[in-house]
Amino acid sequence: MPASDKSKATNRTGKSRIAKLGSTITTQKAGRKSSGRQSFDVEAFVTTVGVGRTISTYNPKSYIFRQGMACDAVFYIQKGQVELSVLSRQGKERVVGVLNSGAFLGEGCLAGQPRYLASARASTEAAVARVEKATLAKALNDHPALSQRFMAFLLLRNGQIEADLVDHLFNSSEKRLARLLVMLAQVGQEAELRPVAAPISQEVMAARVGTTRSRINYFMNKFRKLGLIEYNGDLKVHSSLLNVIIRE
Repeated sequence: MPASDKSKATNRTGKSRIAKLGSTITTQKAGRKSSGRQSFDVEAFVTTVGVGRTISTYNPKSYIFRQGMACDAVFYIQKGQVELSVLSRQGKERVVGVLNSGAFLGEGCLAGQPRYLASARASTEAAVARVEKATLAKALNDHPALSQRFMAFLLLRNGQIEADLVDHLFNSSEKRLARLLVMLAQVGQEAELRPVAAPISQEVMAARVGTTRSRINYFMNKFRKLGLIEYNGDLKVHSSLLNVIIRE
Protein backbone atom coordinates (compact mmCIF):
# COMPACT_ATOMS: atom_id res chain seq x y z
CA MET A 1 0.00 0.00 0.00
CA PRO A 2 1.40 3.44 -0.90
CA ALA A 3 2.50 5.66 2.00
CA SER A 4 -0.22 8.21 1.25
CA ASP A 5 -2.95 5.53 1.45
CA LYS A 6 -1.53 4.23 4.77
CA SER A 7 -1.58 7.77 6.16
CA LYS A 8 -5.23 8.24 5.14
CA ALA A 9 -6.20 4.90 6.68
CA THR A 10 -4.42 5.81 9.91
CA ASN A 11 -6.21 9.17 10.06
CA ARG A 12 -9.59 7.52 9.50
CA THR A 13 -8.86 4.98 12.25
CA GLY A 14 -7.77 7.73 14.64
CA LYS A 15 -10.88 9.79 13.94
CA SER A 16 -13.05 6.72 14.44
CA ARG A 17 -11.43 6.02 17.81
CA ILE A 18 -11.83 9.65 18.87
CA ALA A 19 -15.49 9.60 17.81
CA LYS A 20 -16.09 6.39 19.78
CA LEU A 21 -14.28 7.83 22.80
CA GLY A 22 -16.36 11.01 22.60
CA SER A 23 -19.53 8.94 22.36
CA THR A 24 -18.48 6.92 25.40
CA ILE A 25 -17.74 10.06 27.44
CA THR A 26 -21.10 11.59 26.45
CA THR A 27 -22.91 8.38 27.42
CA GLN A 28 -21.13 8.26 30.79
CA LYS A 29 -22.00 11.90 31.52
CA ALA A 30 -25.63 11.28 30.62
CA GLY A 31 -25.64 8.23 32.86
CA ARG A 32 -24.23 10.20 35.77
CA LYS A 33 -26.80 12.95 35.25
CA SER A 34 -29.75 10.57 35.17
CA SER A 35 -28.61 8.81 38.32
CA GLY A 36 -28.71 12.05 40.34
CA ARG A 37 -31.11 12.49 43.29
CA GLN A 38 -34.62 13.48 42.33
CA SER A 39 -36.17 16.56 43.95
CA PHE A 40 -38.37 15.84 46.96
CA ASP A 41 -42.12 16.31 46.37
CA VAL A 42 -43.45 17.83 49.59
CA GLU A 43 -47.07 17.78 48.45
CA ALA A 44 -46.89 14.09 47.53
CA PHE A 45 -45.36 13.27 50.91
CA VAL A 46 -48.26 14.79 52.87
CA THR A 47 -51.06 13.70 50.53
CA THR A 48 -50.23 10.08 49.67
CA VAL A 49 -49.99 6.78 51.53
CA GLY A 50 -46.51 5.37 52.13
CA VAL A 51 -44.20 3.93 54.77
CA GLY A 52 -45.34 5.38 58.09
CA ARG A 53 -48.07 7.43 56.36
CA THR A 54 -51.82 6.77 56.23
CA ILE A 55 -54.85 8.82 55.18
CA SER A 56 -58.28 8.72 56.82
CA THR A 57 -61.60 10.47 56.21
CA TYR A 58 -63.55 11.84 59.18
CA ASN A 59 -67.20 12.81 59.43
CA PRO A 60 -68.17 16.02 61.26
CA LYS A 61 -67.72 15.72 65.05
CA SER A 62 -65.47 12.64 64.66
CA TYR A 63 -62.30 12.67 66.76
CA ILE A 64 -58.90 12.42 65.08
CA PHE A 65 -57.23 12.09 68.47
CA ARG A 66 -58.23 12.84 72.04
CA GLN A 67 -56.58 14.75 74.83
CA GLY A 68 -54.37 12.42 76.88
CA MET A 69 -53.73 9.86 74.12
CA ALA A 70 -50.14 8.83 73.37
CA CYS A 71 -48.56 11.49 71.16
CA ASP A 72 -46.87 9.36 68.50
CA ALA A 73 -47.75 11.00 65.17
CA VAL A 74 -48.25 14.32 63.40
CA PHE A 75 -51.35 14.93 61.31
CA TYR A 76 -51.82 16.99 58.15
CA ILE A 77 -55.22 18.32 57.07
CA GLN A 78 -55.65 17.67 53.36
CA LYS A 79 -59.27 18.81 53.20
CA GLY A 80 -61.82 20.17 55.63
CA GLN A 81 -61.68 21.90 59.00
CA VAL A 82 -60.56 20.61 62.39
CA GLU A 83 -61.13 22.19 65.81
CA LEU A 84 -58.84 21.79 68.80
CA SER A 85 -60.43 21.67 72.24
CA VAL A 86 -59.24 21.26 75.82
CA LEU A 87 -61.18 19.59 78.63
CA SER A 88 -60.58 20.82 82.18
CA ARG A 89 -60.59 18.61 85.28
CA GLN A 90 -63.98 20.08 86.12
CA GLY A 91 -65.36 18.77 82.82
CA LYS A 92 -65.52 22.12 81.01
CA GLU A 93 -64.52 22.03 77.35
CA ARG A 94 -63.09 25.02 75.52
CA VAL A 95 -62.31 25.28 71.81
CA VAL A 96 -58.79 26.70 71.55
CA GLY A 97 -58.25 26.66 67.81
CA VAL A 98 -59.70 25.93 64.39
CA LEU A 99 -57.39 24.65 61.64
CA ASN A 100 -58.06 24.43 57.92
CA SER A 101 -56.57 22.47 55.03
CA GLY A 102 -52.79 22.76 54.81
CA ALA A 103 -52.28 22.79 58.58
CA PHE A 104 -50.34 20.35 60.76
CA LEU A 105 -51.49 19.24 64.19
CA GLY A 106 -50.03 17.07 66.92
CA GLU A 107 -46.55 18.41 66.19
CA GLY A 108 -45.69 18.38 69.90
CA CYS A 109 -44.56 14.76 69.58
CA LEU A 110 -41.44 15.95 67.75
CA ALA A 111 -40.45 17.89 70.88
CA GLY A 112 -40.84 14.84 73.11
CA GLN A 113 -44.39 15.57 74.24
CA PRO A 114 -45.67 12.20 75.55
CA ARG A 115 -49.43 12.85 75.22
CA TYR A 116 -51.68 15.13 73.20
CA LEU A 117 -52.59 18.21 75.23
CA ALA A 118 -55.80 18.83 73.29
CA SER A 119 -58.41 16.90 71.34
CA ALA A 120 -58.75 17.25 67.58
CA ARG A 121 -62.23 16.86 66.12
CA ALA A 122 -63.45 17.34 62.55
CA SER A 123 -65.77 20.34 62.18
CA THR A 124 -66.63 19.33 58.62
CA GLU A 125 -65.94 16.22 56.57
CA ALA A 126 -62.17 16.07 56.55
CA ALA A 127 -59.37 14.09 54.92
CA VAL A 128 -56.38 13.88 57.25
CA ALA A 129 -52.96 12.28 56.76
CA ARG A 130 -51.23 10.64 59.72
CA VAL A 131 -47.42 10.59 59.67
CA GLU A 132 -45.60 8.58 62.31
CA LYS A 133 -43.16 10.51 64.48
CA ALA A 134 -40.04 8.65 63.28
CA THR A 135 -41.07 8.92 59.62
CA LEU A 136 -41.60 12.68 59.79
CA ALA A 137 -38.46 13.30 61.86
CA LYS A 138 -36.32 11.51 59.26
CA ALA A 139 -38.02 13.31 56.36
CA LEU A 140 -37.51 16.71 58.01
CA ASN A 141 -33.83 15.90 58.51
CA ASP A 142 -33.32 14.63 54.95
CA HIS A 143 -35.38 17.12 52.93
CA PRO A 144 -34.94 20.90 53.41
CA ALA A 145 -38.06 21.68 51.35
CA LEU A 146 -40.26 19.84 53.84
CA SER A 147 -38.43 21.45 56.77
CA GLN A 148 -39.03 24.92 55.34
CA ARG A 149 -42.74 24.28 54.85
CA PHE A 150 -43.11 22.82 58.34
CA MET A 151 -41.18 25.72 59.91
CA ALA A 152 -43.28 28.28 58.02
CA PHE A 153 -46.43 26.69 59.43
CA LEU A 154 -45.06 26.71 62.99
CA LEU A 155 -44.06 30.38 62.77
CA LEU A 156 -47.47 31.35 61.39
CA ARG A 157 -49.28 29.40 64.06
CA ASN A 158 -47.10 30.86 66.81
CA GLY A 159 -48.00 34.34 65.58
CA GLN A 160 -51.69 33.45 65.65
CA ILE A 161 -51.42 32.15 69.22
CA GLU A 162 -49.76 35.39 70.33
CA ALA A 163 -52.44 37.44 68.57
CA ASP A 164 -55.17 35.36 70.25
CA LEU A 165 -53.59 35.94 73.66
CA VAL A 166 -53.42 39.71 73.13
CA ASP A 167 -56.99 39.63 71.84
CA HIS A 168 -58.27 37.92 74.99
CA LEU A 169 -56.28 40.14 77.33
CA PHE A 170 -57.17 43.54 75.89
CA ASN A 171 -60.22 43.34 73.62
CA SER A 172 -63.91 43.16 74.41
CA SER A 173 -65.94 40.08 73.49
CA GLU A 174 -67.50 42.07 70.63
CA LYS A 175 -64.08 42.77 69.10
CA ARG A 176 -62.97 39.19 69.67
CA LEU A 177 -66.02 37.92 67.80
CA ALA A 178 -65.40 40.38 64.96
CA ARG A 179 -61.79 39.20 64.71
CA LEU A 180 -62.88 35.55 64.67
CA LEU A 181 -65.38 36.19 61.85
CA VAL A 182 -62.79 38.12 59.82
CA MET A 183 -60.31 35.26 60.21
CA LEU A 184 -62.86 32.58 59.30
CA ALA A 185 -63.89 34.44 56.14
CA GLN A 186 -60.29 35.43 55.34
CA VAL A 187 -61.39 39.01 54.79
CA GLY A 188 -58.91 41.38 53.14
CA GLN A 189 -58.79 45.14 52.60
CA GLU A 190 -61.01 45.03 49.50
CA ALA A 191 -64.63 46.07 49.92
CA GLU A 192 -66.33 42.71 49.49
CA LEU A 193 -68.62 40.16 51.09
CA ARG A 194 -66.83 36.87 51.74
CA PRO A 195 -68.41 33.56 52.81
CA VAL A 196 -67.24 31.47 55.74
CA ALA A 197 -66.27 28.22 54.01
CA ALA A 198 -67.08 25.84 56.86
CA PRO A 199 -70.19 26.16 59.04
CA ILE A 200 -69.58 27.15 62.64
CA SER A 201 -72.14 27.10 65.44
CA GLN A 202 -72.71 29.85 67.96
CA GLU A 203 -71.61 27.42 70.69
CA VAL A 204 -68.21 27.06 69.02
CA MET A 205 -68.02 30.83 68.52
CA ALA A 206 -68.75 31.35 72.20
CA ALA A 207 -66.01 28.90 73.17
CA ARG A 208 -63.50 30.57 70.84
CA VAL A 209 -64.36 34.09 71.98
CA GLY A 210 -64.62 33.22 75.67
CA THR A 211 -68.16 34.37 76.34
CA THR A 212 -71.71 33.01 76.45
CA ARG A 213 -73.85 31.88 73.53
CA SER A 214 -76.44 34.58 74.35
CA ARG A 215 -73.77 37.29 73.97
CA ILE A 216 -72.69 35.79 70.64
CA ASN A 217 -76.30 35.82 69.46
CA TYR A 218 -76.65 39.47 70.52
CA PHE A 219 -73.52 40.58 68.65
CA MET A 220 -74.36 38.53 65.55
CA ASN A 221 -77.77 40.22 65.34
CA LYS A 222 -76.09 43.59 65.86
CA PHE A 223 -73.57 42.95 63.07
CA ARG A 224 -76.36 41.81 60.75
CA LYS A 225 -78.46 44.95 61.38
CA LEU A 226 -75.40 47.09 60.64
CA GLY A 227 -74.86 45.26 57.34
CA LEU A 228 -71.52 43.86 58.47
CA ILE A 229 -72.56 40.23 57.98
CA GLU A 230 -75.23 38.16 56.26
CA TYR A 231 -76.47 35.37 58.46
CA ASN A 232 -79.30 33.49 56.77
CA GLY A 233 -78.16 29.89 56.72
CA ASP A 234 -74.78 30.64 55.12
CA LEU A 235 -72.56 33.09 56.97
CA LYS A 236 -70.96 35.89 54.93
CA VAL A 237 -68.70 38.61 56.31
CA HIS A 238 -68.20 42.09 54.87
CA SER A 239 -64.76 43.67 54.94
CA SER A 240 -66.22 46.67 56.80
CA LEU A 241 -66.32 44.45 59.91
CA LEU A 242 -62.61 45.27 60.20
CA ASN A 243 -63.67 48.70 61.48
CA VAL A 244 -65.09 47.07 64.61
CA ILE A 245 -61.66 45.60 65.37
CA ILE A 246 -59.57 48.73 64.83
CA ARG A 247 -61.85 51.31 66.44
CA GLU A 248 -61.07 52.48 69.97
